Amino acid sequence: MITNLPFAALFIGLSMCSGAKIFAQVSRVRSPVAEPYPYISTGSFSSEPVAQSPDPLVSYRWPKPKANNGLEIYSLKPVRVVTDAPPSFHHLATLTGNSPRVTVKGVGSIELDFGQENAAWLEFDSPDLSGKVEMSISEYNKPARASIVPGHLTKTLIPKKYGHTYRLELNTSLYEGVRFGWIHVRSFSKTWHITGIRLMCQIKPTNYNGRFSCSDTMLTRIWYTGAYTVKLNLLKDYFGSILMYRGDRFSWTGDAHPAQAAAMVAFGNYDFVKKNIDFTSGESNGIRSYALYWVLSLIDYYNYSGDTSTLTSLMENACGKLDDAYKEYGTDPNLEYYGWDERLGAGFEHPNIAEPQKAYRMLSIRAWKLFADAMGKYGRPDLQKKYNGYADEKFNTLNQDTGWYRSLGVHSGADAVNTGLLNNEEKKVIYENSFNDRTNNISYSPFNQYFIIQAFALMNKYDDALTSIRDLWGGQIKYGGTTFFEDYRPSWNAVLGINDPVPNNQCGFTSLCHPWGAGVTKWLSEEVLGIKPTTPGFTTYDILPHLGRTITRVSGTTPTPRGDIAASFNVLTGTCSAFSPSGTVGRIGIPKVEKEITGITINGAVLWDGGPHRVAGIGGVTQDSQFFYLNDVQPGTYSMKVIYAGATPAYSEPAQRYPARYMGIDTITGGDWGGMYGKDGYVLCNYNGHGKDKQSLPSYVASINYYKIKGNGKPLDTVWESNTGNRRALAPDPVNSVPRTAAGLFAKDEDQVAYTFTFTANIKGMHEYRISLYFLDWDHKGRKMAVEMFDANTLNLIAPVELVKNCTGGAYLTYTYNKSAKFRINIIRGDNPVLSGIFFDQ
Repeated sequence: MITNLPFAALFIGLSMCSGAKIFAQVSRVRSPVAEPYPYISTGSFSSEPVAQSPDPLVSYRWPKPKANNGLEIYSLKPVRVVTDAPPSFHHLATLTGNSPRVTVKGVGSIELDFGQENAAWLEFDSPDLSGKVEMSISEYNKPARASIVPGHLTKTLIPKKYGHTYRLELNTSLYEGVRFGWIHVRSFSKTWHITGIRLMCQIKPTNYNGRFSCSDTMLTRIWYTGAYTVKLNLLKDYFGSILMYRGDRFSWTGDAHPAQAAAMVAFGNYDFVKKNIDFTSGESNGIRSYALYWVLSLIDYYNYSGDTSTLTSLMENACGKLDDAYKEYGTDPNLEYYGWDERLGAGFEHPNIAEPQKAYRMLSIRAWKLFADAMGKYGRPDLQKKYNGYADEKFNTLNQDTGWYRSLGVHSGADAVNTGLLNNEEKKVIYENSFNDRTNNISYSPFNQYFIIQAFALMNKYDDALTSIRDLWGGQIKYGGTTFFEDYRPSWNAVLGINDPVPNNQCGFTSLCHPWGAGVTKWLSEEVLGIKPTTPGFTTYDILPHLGRTITRVSGTTPTPRGDIAASFNVLTGTCSAFSPSGTVGRIGIPKVEKEITGITINGAVLWDGGPHRVAGIGGVTQDSQFFYLNDVQPGTYSMKVIYAGATPAYSEPAQRYPARYMGIDTITGGDWGGMYGKDGYVLCNYNGHGKDKQSLPSYVASINYYKIKGNGKPLDTVWESNTGNRRALAPDPVNSVPRTAAGLFAKDEDQVAYTFTFTANIKGMHEYRISLYFLDWDHKGRKMAVEMFDANTLNLIAPVELVKNCTGGAYLTYTYNKSAKFRINIIRGDNPVLSGIFFDQ
């Protein structure tokens, strides 16, 4: 057992998507520089390692960590080191060992992979450095340019020197989201040496008191990855909401809802969850839904902790938020934001379109119902009646239109299902309209997907929920992620390499460590493992594992104020168990998984052999189509043997389908579009001067509309060069004349990188057409872009994300569709996204 981290090294295997192993290396080496926090030293590696966890400290346990504990630090060694200039760096492999000694003999860069995302800063030692050196960090395998704050645009700087140590300092808090680091030797005058390299990582003392494991190892990895994402963002006094510094790194109230939910099942750090609920009680970030998510967090906390004093102290605050939602209900108030998904208005771009307004109304009803239920448990029947009254009044008004629910999209439909008020027919219609499309039942953000998988569970569509979890959260892990992202599309994986830079978009720079994506950890504990409180503080509880047709084994632990509740179910062997602490009474559902249960023994005694028998600690038995229930289960340990007959039917995942068709990319034609493109019509963006397109639209196109984000009064267009003979520039006509104008839509502000813009091709009715987009990196900025295509009316994604990797010579992306389409152009690398032309053909 390792008892003192700074003086020992730990090597933990982390299985990557390729099947290979890398190792997170906790180093015994201390920094010679005075660090802002003490080294971890009071705990020990006293619990079992978890191969599916990316956390290098998953098995480290602090003695009784508390909410008022400060941050601590530990150091990591890189797990992989490469260079773009091998002759310049001798003995590079020593950087992964205990005695680094690299001889620098020229210019070039060293890339360091630390194996997983960390909250950290990068340092190296050299007794004789000469020449110019810069350092970089990133969450992916290229140096990041991440910030939206003037003066902090880059993640590459000259390090600060402290004796023989060189530290990259990018902000006053030091830490960033770091998976990769670089040392860039920009100039060389004489041989020098690197004698130390380390990533200094900060952490809030937090133990894994919860556990989860199942037969699908990807789901196990998802549970631990969600937990690690939250843990990395725990700060001294509150839950952080983003790891990478970009100017918005503070506690966002709504973001905290799924993060706190995950923390309770993974860590059981109820005191810190309480502290954060207090911390965020007076701030909703100007976002209406975030006020209601705060109320849901308070209810979650009360149900898990049983803490009536905190509920009492915050009751007036909660009632104020709920009453405000009642006052604004149906008025289509300014929501400010509901989610990054295009269907939710793309964040702050169009937050008040119909879908988020419907979703907000459903969220209001849900919050009133859940708060009313909490008030019934708390002993305030007056408030229970009041908020049930709010919900019933609005729901009854909705039901005056018998088909009101038919127009709901996947987000508003999820919020409607989550009210708990819909009947089976209403849920069936919502499912068939919005939830059975594998491509579009996934939100752009894991934050919003949390509420969608909650709705899947309430519709008893667990296999569909698990498919969406594997696609969205599992896809991030397959990409190479070790924490969960701000937003993500599964189709990224088809066009990006492992740990490649990802598309940036309406959220700005895309964060790859965003704890709002961790709600899936709580969902897996509550729905797959099945442990939930049924009265506050787990005085009574349920264990109802929903394994669907794809999971054969699940086990885990949920920490509660009364002690751990643990369960294990194996429907192949029939070996099951459960444990509950003193002061609890439970209901345990043995899953039938569409088979017949013919016999059950508990602790060696027969409970069921076609009829019931009395067993100590079990109050009675009942059953339905899904479970064999053990009722009024008293505290204790129960070892069960279940005899199954029959077989669980196989489950086939639905295919991912896209209504539009991507035809391919052309990097040969350049600006000579005549004869190849635009036989029906064309738009040459900004060709006639700022804001003036040259266009000839076909009869089936009503208009082209741009959404232009302006900064400092500068429009999203530019003319690079007029009267040019360069054939990369688009010709002015179908006969490919010269001279030409190099122009386009061009997203850039004076003080910040611009990340995205959109345009819509408005088609008259339905008409089969081919549309080609011309991209040109005229000024050689190294632009790499991602293109998204949506139906302009439903805003559903209708084609997989495609990349424009190099368009210095010009590149056409071509699609076919039959209705109006909206395109979003997102930057990946380079200064900004650009678009020079749009062409229509049959």
